[in-house]
Amino acid sequence: MAVYRKNNGKYYCQFQINGERIHRLCVGATTIKEAEKIENALKYKLQQQQNGIIPREPKKIKLKTIIQLYDEYAKINKKSYGRDAFTKYIGEYFGRGTYTNEITIEKIEKFKEWLKTERESTNSTINKYLAALSKMFNLGINNKLLKENPVSKVKKFKEDNHRIRYLTKDEEKRLFKNIDELYPYLRPLVVCALQTGMRRGEIFKLKWSNIDFDYNFIELLETKSGKSRKIPISDTLMEILNKQSRTNEYVFINQETGKPYVDIKNSFHTVLEKANIENFKFHDLRHTVGTRLVEKGTPLPVVQELLGHAKISTTMRYVHSNSKQKQEAISILNSYN
Repeated sequence: MAVYRKNNGKYYCQFQINGERIHRLCVGATTIKEAEKIENALKYKLQQQQNGIIPREPKKIKLKTIIQLYDEYAKINKKSYGRDAFTKYIGEYFGRGTYTNEITIEKIEKFKEWLKTERESTNSTINKYLAALSKMFNLGINNKLLKENPVSKVKKFKEDNHRIRYLTKDEEKRLFKNIDELYPYLRPLVVCALQTGMRRGEIFKLKWSNIDFDYNFIELLETKSGKSRKIPISDTLMEILNKQSRTNEYVFINQETGKPYVDIKNSFHTVLEKANIENFKFHDLRHTVGTRLVEKGTPLPVVQELLGHAKISTTMRYVHSNSKQKQEAISILNSYN
């Protein structure tokens, strides 16, 4: 049958021209005659498209299709594959079933705002999400599924790559005081961060098999740089480790789920507010370690190795020369007169 009516009361047409099969809803048709008119219009339009008289309408591609393309690309080409959350949050925010043509510049701008306000992402992190979304669209274009990339018209945030926020000794005291009062389970995580400089994900995924108690060091095998690194265990951290239960393969376990921590942003943010510590994130604990080591004269290559920096220029960010040090430097020059 060319035109027919379903039980839902709507009319559909089904036909074939030059081997191309069409099955469409006759939008707006209330009678079979109206449906036939719509069918004839569709046939005429298809013939014109086949003859190149008018351009074909692009196929509607869902976001999940280009997310899959990106996932396949990242699996081969990105060292961070499996550790970043780009596909997760892009898919959750826009909806994996959303058609790509519905992801407009305006909606991408709102996505930027959501990352900034709801997830408290830095400018650098937001730009990485935009880059991932842009790559998804470009992969769609390369595979002849899409024609345009709306992300290319979205302005990225200006990044402050030199921002280094670290804890003062007074802030650290206030931080632990409020942790003990509000969320005691945060203490082992924060102590580990301040005694090792490990990244949050590295702490969450730390296993007992990564710890050598005979020689007192932690060996991280899966790192951001892709290179393993060893970190000596301080007495302070050893005390924390000895108090942790060893019934699970992971060191730090969420007591409510019985699994490793996934996110502590809300509780950590609350503790910071109560401690009156502003403009600070969990990752800044790592900055605190780098800053303290450099201030005490630890050689930069050693700091680089402990923190797992691929380049020494990254470690150099922790060299904060204060006014007193500058004055001492000028005094050295003055002594040559």
